[in-house]
Amino acid sequence: MENSVFIGTAWSLLPPIIAIVLAFITKEVYSSLLIGIISGALLYGQFNPWISFESIFTVMCENIDLNILIFLVMLGMIVILLQKSGGSAAYGRWAGTKIKSKKAALLATTLLGVLIFVDDYFNCLTVGSVMRPVTDKYRVSRAKLAYIIDATAAPVCIIAPISSWAAAVNSYVPEDAGINGLQLFISTIPFNLYALLTLFMVIYTSARGIDFGLMKTHEDNAVNNGDLFTDHKDDVKSSEEVKENPNGRVYDLVIPMILLIVSAVGAMMYTGFSSGAGNIQQAFADCDAEISLIFATFITILFLFLFYVPRKVVSFHEFMSSFITGFQLMIPAIAILTFAWTLKGMTQALGIRDYVYNTVGSASYGLSFVPVIMFIIAIFIAFSTGTSWGTFAILVPIVTSIFGADALNMMIISVSAVLAGAVCGDHISPISDTTIMSSAGAQCYHMNHVSTQLQYATVTFAGCVAGYIISGFTGNWIISLVAGVLIVAAALEILRRRSSKQ
Repeated sequence: MENSVFIGTAWSLLPPIIAIVLAFITKEVYSSLLIGIISGALLYGQFNPWISFESIFTVMCENIDLNILIFLVMLGMIVILLQKSGGSAAYGRWAGTKIKSKKAALLATTLLGVLIFVDDYFNCLTVGSVMRPVTDKYRVSRAKLAYIIDATAAPVCIIAPISSWAAAVNSYVPEDAGINGLQLFISTIPFNLYALLTLFMVIYTSARGIDFGLMKTHEDNAVNNGDLFTDHKDDVKSSEEVKENPNGRVYDLVIPMILLIVSAVGAMMYTGFSSGAGNIQQAFADCDAEISLIFATFITILFLFLFYVPRKVVSFHEFMSSFITGFQLMIPAIAILTFAWTLKGMTQALGIRDYVYNTVGSASYGLSFVPVIMFIIAIFIAFSTGTSWGTFAILVPIVTSIFGADALNMMIISVSAVLAGAVCGDHISPISDTTIMSSAGAQCYHMNHVSTQLQYATVTFAGCVAGYIISGFTGNWIISLVAGVLIVAAALEILRRRSSKQ
């Protein structure tokens, strides 16, 4: 329906606007994306029922990325197998013999969270069960443990090129954006202020022993009274865990993780150099990220079979059933991606890029504020819906439509602001799956985690706002990041002194 009167007009903005508004009202991303898709189809078909119905499935088939879906299912299988092996429990027992202080326990928990960067689900499912016995020993409150788990899950995944998040963001980038998806993702890393400042804050507060607000109440109660919960202890339920092998070893967790990372990096370099790259940086930019991730997960699954089954760490039946369990684990992500790809394709079919760029592309002054504006909008959407990926799906196509190849640096900064804002909003949302799983992994009363993390995220938010205003005008990530770090550090020291006086 190339002759639709709605193509290339202001009506092309309606589908994403409907998705955003409904996300605020319903706090549910699936129906919001679906209704946005239907509205776009009606415009594309000029309200002809059959043409509109047909266009949905045409666009869906053209935009679904089967490689990403395969990767997610295989990654889910790996997550389940690593749990069943008992390697995470063995690591926890080993760590308990090496850690000698509360500060060391906090930093070790942070380090483990950083190392498990492949997927936030795997992070939340592993760090809590591994480190909980260690942090309990040194009287770390469950609220503090939940915060560390949450602060090293999504923030790490969103700056790791080898992760399910990188693959998802890669898939949202249109082919005509002037930069390939992986190269854009890598370029956003230094501008992803919320992720970087959150990791800085976790390390800084752990090393300096800083607690403030409601978190200080929980920590003081844990240290002085040995009460790790403060309140609602009876309401805390253990997370539903996969049955683990009690005889698992540390290497049952470490070796497969190393293999997954090394094989993914190796495959990316191979596909990059096969495409004609002349150096390592160009190889990563030109690599086939999706095939590389599928190759890495396939090699890891094959290795896990040979590594676990003959040793009876995992039975053959348990190994095969992990495929179904892993698929079930990834169903929410797959559903969001399917709707997101379709909405992206529908807005492209309606010519949203041409309209937005022709409307605002020549206005250079206002565009300097786009990063901070997109950061705040992303926070509200992610907070309302409880999902980062749904926020990416709605906003990334809009940002790539505003900026073309002629304003590539501003597009990178603005996409970074969307990714950062989505993670921030997801962090402070009580209905976020990652927030809920962090509470479950730490066995912490959920609202205790939400209320304490909200105060901590506010500090990082202030540093991000200043940083994105600066980056919008300077385009320099170093100045923006340094300014953000100084603001966060200064705020933490002021809060530390006030807490000490109290």
